[in-house]
Order: sequence, then C-alpha cells, then structure tokens
Amino acid sequence: MIVLNSALKKNYWFLFIIAILFNLSCNNSNSTMDSSDDILDTPIAFYYGADLSYVNEMEDCGAIYKNSNGIEKDPYTIFKNEGANLIRLRLWHNPTWTNYSNLQDVKQSIMRAKSHNMKVLLDFHYSDTWTDPTQQQIPAAWINSINDTEALGNLLYNYTYNTLVELSNENLLPNIVQVGNEINSMILQDGDLVWPIDWNRNSHLINKGIEAIRTMANDKNETIEIMLHIAQPENGLWWFEQATANGIVDFDWIGLSYYPIWSDYSLDDVQTPLTTLKNTYNKKLMIVETAYPFTLNNVDNANNILGPDALINGYPASQQGQLDYLNQLKLVIKNAGGQGLVYWEPAWVSTDCSTLWAQGSHWDNATLFDNNNQATLGMKFYNASLND
Repeated sequence: MIVLNSALKKNYWFLFIIAILFNLSCNNSNSTMDSSDDILDTPIAFYYGADLSYVNEMEDCGAIYKNSNGIEKDPYTIFKNEGANLIRLRLWHNPTWTNYSNLQDVKQSIMRAKSHNMKVLLDFHYSDTWTDPTQQQIPAAWINSINDTEALGNLLYNYTYNTLVELSNENLLPNIVQVGNEINSMILQDGDLVWPIDWNRNSHLINKGIEAIRTMANDKNETIEIMLHIAQPENGLWWFEQATANGIVDFDWIGLSYYPIWSDYSLDDVQTPLTTLKNTYNKKLMIVETAYPFTLNNVDNANNILGPDALINGYPASQQGQLDYLNQLKLVIKNAGGQGLVYWEPAWVSTDCSTLWAQGSHWDNATLFDNNNQATLGMKFYNASLND
C-alpha cells in the first residue's frame, strides 16, 4: 500500500478532478458537434425548400418580412426557424435588364443561406432572362455560336465550370446544381422553339454542363449533385425516356415543377407518374417548384398568376388550404419515394417596384406571407423537418 503525504494527496485529488472534468468536456463537446456541425454534413432525408431568388430585390424595394408572431425578421431567419433546410436560387448569364439573379446577386443569396446553415440548389437558366417550357433563349453573348454545337457546348462547359470555381473559391459552392430550368424543349434556342427536339444537339449540350460540374467537383474534391428539371410530371415521363435513350444518364436528381392548374395529373393521382419516374430511372426525385394561393385577392396592379382555376376541391384559397395542400403534396412525394419539395418564390410580396409586365407582384396571393407580410399558416409546412 502506498501512503501519500498531505501535499501529494491534495495534488492527486486535484489532478483526478481535472481528468474527470476534461473527459466530461470532451463528451459534451462531441455531443454539441454531433448536434450542429456534423449534422450539416450528413445527408438530408427530405428537403424542405424555398426558392428565395426574389428576396434581395424585394428588400431593396422596401419589403419587410414578419414571422408568425408578427415580429420583423430576416426572411432567411424566418425560413430557417420554421424548419427549411434548402434554398433554391436562379442564375441568369448576363441579365442587362435587371440587377438581380446575376452572379453577384446569387453570391449574396448563397452567403445568406449558408450563414443560416441551409443547403443550396443553384439553378442555371443558361439565358439572360426567364426560361421555361415556352422559351429557352440563348444568352446574347453566345448567339454567334448557336448553329455550332461543338463551340456552343464549349461555351456552356466553360461558363458552368468557371462559375462554380469562382463560387468554390469564395466558399459559396452549392450542394445541388440544375443544368437548365424547365428544359422540356431543346436548350439554347433563339426565338420560337424548334420541335421536335434535336437530341444530337440537346444531349451534347446538356452533357457538357454535366461534365463541367463533375470535373469541377473532382478538381476541387467537392461533392455536387446534378439535377435535370422538367415542368410537370407528365412531361417528365416522355422527356427522361428520350433523354436517357440519347445518352443523358449521369445525373442524380429528377427535378419537377408541379402546379395542378397546368398538369394532367391532379393531387389525387400525381403519385403515379412520380413513382414511375423514381422506379424507372433510379434517381432521387424532388418537386422543385409548386405553390398554392392563400387568397384570391389582388393587392396591386400586377395580375395574379394563380386565380380561381388554380384551386382544388377541398383546398380553399385560405391559409389553411395552402398548408393542407403542401402537407398533402409532401405526403404524395414521400409515398412515391421522392425526397424533397421546394416552394417557388414564397417571399415575392407586393412592393412599389415593377416586373417586366406590371407594378407589384404577380404572386402576392400565393406567397407564404400574407398581405401584411406576416407568415401565413402555410409556413408551418416546414415544421415537419424538425421532427424528421
């Protein structure tokens, strides 16, 4: 038996207590890290997203945003606190008609999203303006190469690669990247759309975008997932069949817009095409655009896009109807094996600023903020992510 003198005993117990405290500190530190930083790096089971591309512009136009308690907050904070975990942002090539959705504006938005620990889905429109099923206008800077598929592919590749490198260098790299927006028709066209799709041209261009993302991610030792985005599930059925038959196979996500007003599928039967797409191509699936009106009132000179014909039986134009629609669509997506739902422009509130068509917002009755800019009940859709 070792007998310690009084001084040694005091030192022994001091060191013993320090060792215990040290171990407790390490355990607590690991616990804290597991509950914050580490979770951010783990895969997300279901994306609860918001397209906030308009927010910077709306704030510059004087918009303020209030949470459900009527307290003015940063809109990114509101979405984060409610449970949103993904922010979607559009990127135009050189939009001389606006100061927004260019690269500098997108950088600001990505910085805001990342500062709130939310992941980012970046949507390359490959245009200087809006692209959708009715228009895929080539950037003005590329027009001279429109009939030279090889040269045009190189322009697309270099632009995609260099944009992502620039974002990476500023620690603003997105987690998911869309190669085009609602690319139902052939991308990079001029004027009226050409049908049918020239798949030799279209597949070459889309694959150059995919190649640029894969190469850049490899060069930077980063992980970036790739999405191809089609408007309406019924169009996804034929588009992905033709695309894969023409060699477009190296992508991770099927992205879809789904607005019942413009779809052949109702909310009751849209699970069928979603399941078909998920099972046929073995890709992850996300609805990256949807919305529902909380009112039919129009508060400004910009006509509302979603009117009475956008309503579904059982889902009135009310805040509860909006929330019920989102919760039901989420359930449909999950039952089909999908992994995300993004609300399109939930913060495009009415201001004194103008769009290309009128003063105000064409979406003021379908945002997730009421006409006093306070969060609607629909915002509670995001709460489910906190329990997933």
